[in-house]
Amino acid sequence: MTVTNDHQHMLTNYITDLFQVLLTGNGSTKVQVLKLLLNLSGNPAMTEELLGAQVDSPFLSLYDGHVAKEILLRVLTLFQNINNCLKKESHLAIQPTFTKGSLFFLLYGEECAQKMRALVNHHDVDVKEKATIIPKF
Repeated sequence: MTVTNDHQHMLTNYITDLFQVLLTGNGSTKVQVLKLLLNLSGNPAMTEELLGAQVDSPFLSLYDGHVAKEILLRVLTLFQNINNCLKKESHLAIQPTFTKGSLFFLLYGEECAQKMRALVNHHDVDVKEKATIIPKF
C-alpha cells in the first residue's frame, strides 16, 4: 500500500499509531515501520499529515549516535525526505499550524538540532554524511 502514492491517503488516520509502534517495537519492528514511514515521507501529499502526527518525545532518541546504523540511517532519511517535500511544495514560507507534540515540533526543535550537530561527528561515514546534508530551517 505504501510503495506507490495511490493509496497512502488511506493510512492518514494511522500515522500517529505507526510512530507509537516505532517507539515500542523491537529492532526488526522499528525497521519495518520505518520502511513504511519512509515510503510515506517520499510523497509530498503526505508531508502535512506526517508533520502533524502526535509523536512522543522519545522519538528523538532514535537520533542518538548509539542507535543501530540501520535504524539511524532510516530516521535520518525520514527527516531528509520531509525536508525535500517541504521544499518541493514551497511549504517553507507557508508553514501550517502544528500543535505542540507534533512531529514538526520534534524535528524542528532545539533538541533535534543538537542531535543533528552531534551526528555530524558520528564515527560512521554514512551517518555523518546523511546528517550533514539534512538542511535546517
